[in-house]
Parts: sequence; C-alpha cells; structure tokens
Amino acid sequence: MKKIIPFFVMLLLMSLAPDQKKIKIFLAGDSTMSIKSEKNYPETGWGMPFIHFWNENLTIVNKAKNGRSTKTFLSEGLWKQIMDEATAGDYVFIQFGHNDEVKSKLNSYTTPDEFISNLKQYIGDAREKKMIPVLLTPVARRKFDADGKIEETHQEYSALVRKLAAEEKLLFIDLDTPSMQLYQQFGVEQSKLLFCQLKPGEHPNYPDGKEDNTHFNELGARLIAQLVLKEIRSTIPDLIPYITAKKP
Repeated sequence: MKKIIPFFVMLLLMSLAPDQKKIKIFLAGDSTMSIKSEKNYPETGWGMPFIHFWNENLTIVNKAKNGRSTKTFLSEGLWKQIMDEATAGDYVFIQFGHNDEVKSKLNSYTTPDEFISNLKQYIGDAREKKMIPVLLTPVARRKFDADGKIEETHQEYSALVRKLAAEEKLLFIDLDTPSMQLYQQFGVEQSKLLFCQLKPGEHPNYPDGKEDNTHFNELGARLIAQLVLKEIRSTIPDLIPYITAKKP
C-alpha cells in the first residue's frame, strides 16, 4: 500500500503540470542550411539533421533555399511564406551572408547597407508577428592558409550580423567562429571529410567528382547542427525543455 500511494501522487502531479506549448522554429537562409533534393546528395544542409533534436511539441520548418540572399529571399516570397505560416511565440533563425557578399552574383549580391536593411526588415516583421528572431552569422567556408591555419571567409558580413544583433538586443548565435574552430580541429586534410568533396566516379550524382568547400555532406551537416544546438543551450534557455538530444 505504501508503494501505491507515491505512484498515485506522481500521477496527480503529472496531471496538474501545464501542457508544453507547441511552437515552431522557422529556418531562413541559404544552401548551407537548406533541404536538398536527391539529385544533390550527398550534399546536406545543416537544417536537415537539425530536425532530429526536438520533442513532439517543437516543429522545424526549413524554408532555406540554395543560392538565396537576404534580397532574393524577400523578392521570391520565401520570407512572406514564413510570415503567413508563423504564429506568436514561434522562432525564426536567420542565417545569410554567403550569397549576399559575392559581388559576381548580380541577382543576389547586397551591399553592406542593403544587407543590414533587409535584416532589419526581417526583425521588424518577426517582432510585429510576436515571433522571436534569432540572428546567426554565416557558417564558415573551408579555407586554410599555407601554414594550415583556418582563414576567415565572412569577415565583413559576420561583423555586420554581430553588430546588428547587439544593437537590436537580439538572440544571437555566432556560427562562423565555432565552425572555423571545428575545421581547424579536423585539420587541412581531414576537414575535407565534412564537405561535399568527391573523386570522379565516387558518386553517381557527381560522375566527374566535386571539390566543394562550402556545402556539407551528411557528417558535416550533422556536426554543424550540433554546434547550433550547443549555442542554443547556452543562449536560448526557453528552448532547452524542447530538446531531446543528449549533449554532444
């Protein structure tokens, strides 16, 4: 009888506990984050494994798309899709810079002023919707100098994101810095194992091979997603109760 009473007390406490609110995290970004089609495998965006870290009350809605910048994400209506689908209390993770910073990409290039202006529109729209915007610096490209030291590849645009996040008092994840540290830990040669790098004939999707220092394979995407999760644990405590993944 003594064992039965604590059991019923536990059931009573569970019944009195408030239900966890169902929320969504929208992902707004480029190819480093996006969902890939089968023809692109083994290329993998970090948003793909990111869905597996959460319980049933949190849904990841990945709107990131290859080749998009803050400008084209707006002009093509991808941002509007998020605003149409989101409700109060949802999060939106905003990670751009890869395509904004490339001047030769005439359709997607944005000047630093345009980049900030577009991000401010995202922030304002999200706040008006009572969403929670989270700014991320762009994930680093793989680039080493002659001495085997990792080099910065997003110096200007990452700095712009950091500055804006501080000014707007936003939740912020600096993905550029820890991803550089990750590549450095792997080293010049072993870091290739994180990216979509293939020899001719190694994969049917890339019969001529591929040497890519921007886009991840499955392993790289998972490790980057784990970096994001690690930053969430330290910077966004309200999301911790939704996490099911063990600490990396």
